[in-house]
Amino acid sequence: MNLAVPSSPPAAAAHGRRIRVMIVDDAIVVRGLFARWVEAEPDLEVVATLRTGREAVTQVERADPDIVVLDVDMPDLDGIAALPLLLEKKRDLIVIMASTLTRRNAEISLRALSLGATDYIPKPTSNQEVAGAVSFRRDLIEKIRHLGARSKRLLHVAPRAAVAPDAKTAAYTKFRHDHVHPPIVLRAMPLTPPRVLLIGSSTGGPQALNTIVGHIAAVIQHVPVLITQHMPPTFTAILAEHLARVAKCPVHEGQDGEEIAAGKIYLAPGGKHMTVARRDGAAAAVIAIDDGPLVNFCKPAVDPLFSSAATVWGAKAMALVLTGMGSDGLSGAKAVVAAGGHVMAQDEATSVVWGMPGQVALAGLCSAVLPINEIAPRLTRLFAGD
Repeated sequence: MNLAVPSSPPAAAAHGRRIRVMIVDDAIVVRGLFARWVEAEPDLEVVATLRTGREAVTQVERADPDIVVLDVDMPDLDGIAALPLLLEKKRDLIVIMASTLTRRNAEISLRALSLGATDYIPKPTSNQEVAGAVSFRRDLIEKIRHLGARSKRLLHVAPRAAVAPDAKTAAYTKFRHDHVHPPIVLRAMPLTPPRVLLIGSSTGGPQALNTIVGHIAAVIQHVPVLITQHMPPTFTAILAEHLARVAKCPVHEGQDGEEIAAGKIYLAPGGKHMTVARRDGAAAAVIAIDDGPLVNFCKPAVDPLFSSAATVWGAKAMALVLTGMGSDGLSGAKAVVAAGGHVMAQDEATSVVWGMPGQVALAGLCSAVLPINEIAPRLTRLFAGD
């Protein structure tokens, strides 16, 4: 066991202090690598590196981390068993589950999200691959940084009152990192019901998707729903199964050449881009699966789906951007609006990370920016022609 625990609980967090990270993994090589990567960042610090979930539960109050990177498979007390015990001791703790790309671990990671984990990260299959995976290191550090910054923001920024919209346009101010965002000016809502729903999401997306698809049955009955969630292979297959149970309708990974029909949800397969097209003059649109390069460091990416759908459906497309890091979806949302379609986004207060939805909102592309629990009712009304 390798510990780096302060001798006494730290004082109340200050605005400028570094994000405190606890690393829990039974592999000493992985613990060492993660710790070096974190300590190399000026805004992050390691407060503990531990071998088992039992040690994490014992040390979490003394170490007082903002974030725990928690391995799924460990001796004594594994990640899924340790998770609720950690959250019981520190309710505002952010937990990132780490696991290799197996079906079992994918199921456990997605289950952990429903039990209070904030996010997950798939580890390469061997310690040697972990050490050499530049993209994995970048993803891990970015998740820690963005989620840690959100935690500090929620602790230190008091709620502010919203600005009421006027009759013609709407604007309201959001606060982030102690400064005021520019006003968000909303576009007009569609005058006729859209004919397809496109959804893009990333960090926090599985929870948000569960909230929405379970309450838009009236939409799904009449139009197809296409989703790009940033996820690796295997994870997307498990997510499709989870969403099918929630939505009570067919949900599956899109297949190349598959005709798109109402009453179904199509999920971009992990590790591939999903786009749409009309082939050989056919009236119906079809799925196109592309194994091309990363877009916005992602595969699948939201931009290819949105942009291709703008070409196929034009003004009949409705795009929804949910919680996620980065700016994926911004270029595609611009294409949707340019084609006459419309865009909605999740608001900052209910987003795990207000990166993707924040980008499209601040760019003035949205017809609505809503809390997660208001999105499904608004979609239902829109697709009904209200």
